[in-house]
Amino acid sequence: MTSSTQDSSTRQGLDEAWTGFLRIVTSETFLYIVKRLLQALLTLFLASALSFAIIQLSPGNYLDTLRQNPKISPERIEELRQQFGLDQPAYKQYWRWLVRVVTQGDFGESFVYFRSVSSLLWERIPATLLLAISSIIVTWAIAIPLGIIAAVKQSRFTDRALQVISYTGQGFPSFITALVLLIIAQYTSPLFPVGGMTSINHADLSPIGKVLDIGWHMILPTLALSITSFAGLQRITRGAMLDVLRQDYIQTARAKGLPENRVIYVHALRNAINPLITILGFEFASLLSGAFIAEFFFNWPGLGRLTLQAVTAKDTYLVMAALMMAAVMLIVGNLLADLLLKFVDPRIRLENLK
Repeated sequence: MTSSTQDSSTRQGLDEAWTGFLRIVTSETFLYIVKRLLQALLTLFLASALSFAIIQLSPGNYLDTLRQNPKISPERIEELRQQFGLDQPAYKQYWRWLVRVVTQGDFGESFVYFRSVSSLLWERIPATLLLAISSIIVTWAIAIPLGIIAAVKQSRFTDRALQVISYTGQGFPSFITALVLLIIAQYTSPLFPVGGMTSINHADLSPIGKVLDIGWHMILPTLALSITSFAGLQRITRGAMLDVLRQDYIQTARAKGLPENRVIYVHALRNAINPLITILGFEFASLLSGAFIAEFFFNWPGLGRLTLQAVTAKDTYLVMAALMMAAVMLIVGNLLADLLLKFVDPRIRLENLK
């Protein structure tokens, strides 16, 4: 191959790569993601300012608790006050925190743990995500099929029985469900563990044994998170399916002699899935808040439990980081829901989604 031929091939490859790059950056999906991310920056700024203001308006601070301890000298309290910047006006505290977050990714130091907030979050986030995502999987794996069955068997005994189960599940608050599961665990001990994420001998187990050990400890907290969500999702699935099954094109498909399973799971479910995907985005956003109760009752070492302790102790920077994490989950959840809607139904234009 001659030098001119190689140069021509190289230029052609570069042109194709550049054309592909331009196609990506000018696509509707890419522009929509960029627009939403820019909006997210403003949302996070406003959320952080509002959260900091509310924390400052609450009575007292972390040092007030220390002042009640006679073993801690006033000099030490004053030293901590200057170390954490609590001697400065509230707006300076917020500006200092915001600059450190933007320029260094540093969310400050925890008052209680005397450690960086970022390191605490990275320790606890995996446990919370593991519990919450497993709960979503269990919830959807049960609620969607039961909602479809209830819609297909409308007004029959099966439908009414499932509605009773759904209303019962929604009527139980999460903490009541957790208490009931704890009572069951007490009477069935040692069938279900109720404390922590691992067993005492976890470090001595094989890799598979460690995975099974964590899964064993996840059973009860996952059920506690799933029961209430399952009940609501089942009812929404039933309603969406009933609305679609009444449409003319479903009756036409049946009149053409298509198998009932194909009518239900291909034609009907495909068109009923849109509102469920929207709900999935909000469920992802509520991972942190939903895990609070389960983590508290089952001593699960997650972010929700850490945040609850931080609020009680008025650990300002740790609370701020947790609130920002919840806001990020809300933004990411809604963005993922919009992109999934576009993927499932290409007729949807992202610019029309609000």
